[in-house]
Amino acid sequence: MKREEVRARLALHPELAASTLAHFVADAVAGAGATGVVVGLSGGVDSALAAALAARALGGERVHAFYLPYRSSSEQSRTDAREVARVCGLALREIDISPQIDAYFDREEPEADAVRRGNKMARERMTILFDQSKKNGTLVLGTSNKTELLLGYSTVFGDNASSLNPIGDLYKGQVWALAAHLGVPDGVVSKAATADLWPGQTDEGDLGFDYPTADEILFLLFDQGYLPDEVVAAGYPEATVSRIVALEKANRFKRRMMLIARLSGSAVNLDREIPRD
Repeated sequence: MKREEVRARLALHPELAASTLAHFVADAVAGAGATGVVVGLSGGVDSALAAALAARALGGERVHAFYLPYRSSSEQSRTDAREVARVCGLALREIDISPQIDAYFDREEPEADAVRRGNKMARERMTILFDQSKKNGTLVLGTSNKTELLLGYSTVFGDNASSLNPIGDLYKGQVWALAAHLGVPDGVVSKAATADLWPGQTDEGDLGFDYPTADEILFLLFDQGYLPDEVVAAGYPEATVSRIVALEKANRFKRRMMLIARLSGSAVNLDREIPRD
């Protein structure tokens, strides 16, 4: 498969995708008997798209949005989160996570590096969202895309935790395309992807390759079943393919529930589910 064909295969029918994913959100909320969803708006395109889909599915009044900054968070992230909330018709509540993050690291782990601190921030944000979910009788909306999930570019029980995820089967390029279709602000769609975990941090800088290339390589490996050598033969850099394969393999555990030892004949997450629906 040539690269041009790969790009064509990754192209979405945006309105069909939006409709399908909005119905997914509505069905999941109704099936759980929930009143709506809570979502953390980071100022980035992934959370913006998830929020836009939820607002389309449920109406803005049933989508509870939160901006959860740390003291070093970019002011642009706050501006963008507010603009996304405005465009989607959402009320936005801001909760500063600096006190609890600093209390732990300043007292117990002052030598912790930026990655550990960033992981702690991601998990703290998710604990707040799940608490608000309990308070409001809602589900927590996931905001991790397929590229991140396959690469393991996420924090376990942090940004990859959720009750439902409408964008988890969208590669990053598809997220950008669908977000633009749904009217997510241009500044959010076009800015460099970042988790805003420390000043100057970007996704592509951390990963060492660009998202469009990663999307295409992962599509061939995951969706088409290509072997790494076949991906290289299709015209992709060997070093990039090798790094992506290594990241996917090393982080595969992040896509699974906890590892459960089997003692009975039907262990949770290893065998059949209780019949439903």
